[in-house]
Amino acid sequence: MSQPPTFAPPPGARAYALRTARGEFAVVDMPVVAGVEPKGVALLVPGFTGSKEDFNPLQVPLAERGYRTVAVDGRGQFESDGPEHEESAYAQEELARDVLAQAEALGTPVHLLGHSLGGQISRAAVLVDHSPFRSLTLMASGPAQISVGQQQRVKLLRDALAVMTMAQVWDAIQAMELPEGTDAGELDGGLDDRADLRRRWLGNKPAQLIATGRQLCTEPDRVAELAAVPLPCHVLSGAVDDTWPVPLLDEMAVRLGAHRTVIEGAEHSPNTDQPLATARAIAGFWDGSGSPA
Repeated sequence: MSQPPTFAPPPGARAYALRTARGEFAVVDMPVVAGVEPKGVALLVPGFTGSKEDFNPLQVPLAERGYRTVAVDGRGQFESDGPEHEESAYAQEELARDVLAQAEALGTPVHLLGHSLGGQISRAAVLVDHSPFRSLTLMASGPAQISVGQQQRVKLLRDALAVMTMAQVWDAIQAMELPEGTDAGELDGGLDDRADLRRRWLGNKPAQLIATGRQLCTEPDRVAELAAVPLPCHVLSGAVDDTWPVPLLDEMAVRLGAHRTVIEGAEHSPNTDQPLATARAIAGFWDGSGSPA
């Protein structure tokens, strides 16, 4: 099962609000380690029910490889503000344009990495405008809607959010011994830091969870569109994934002509399951995907 995130920022990182043309977004910004030659900047987009902290385990090893990483909370996600009940604010195109604004605010072409739902939002951003990006990494993020089993879980969550408060839903999840985890379907038991997980859960806007949950269950296959974009692509996953089966991710990589990495010993969240191996694979792909524009 996937491990919970560590909520303390990595040593040397800075947490702040990134100002963009579309508002402010909470980020954890990890600079390149002193003495290491800078190679580039990366924007990291988390998944459903997740947050920027999901990338904490990757940021130091990526900084040691020469990459500054900026992990972001999306609109209405944890520490980034958003409308409480206005679902239209969380339409995929709106979230994609937020990613474009974040990249613009960083002021340089960036490597874009999205985990799960974040991968589909990142894909949508690239399809609107690929020019701000040096590459796209889809981490545990599939070609279309999530598996039937995960759709059922997400529907239960959306139904609960329609009639219960966020605190009531959290309590119900705890009573079911399925505390909220790091992504759609990753509602793992036995986590130690329940207070931080509860704080993150309560920071999410209900409309954001309802709207993005619907997107996960209805996302069309846009692989052919993405394959037509002249941008290096990387499909990375664990060896087991019940949100998008691994053979489906293998097939997507072939259709994209993408670099493909499978992280042994990892499931739906390679970033927390096997962070060092995941960081090595990501940095290796970035190393080979061209010089800054």
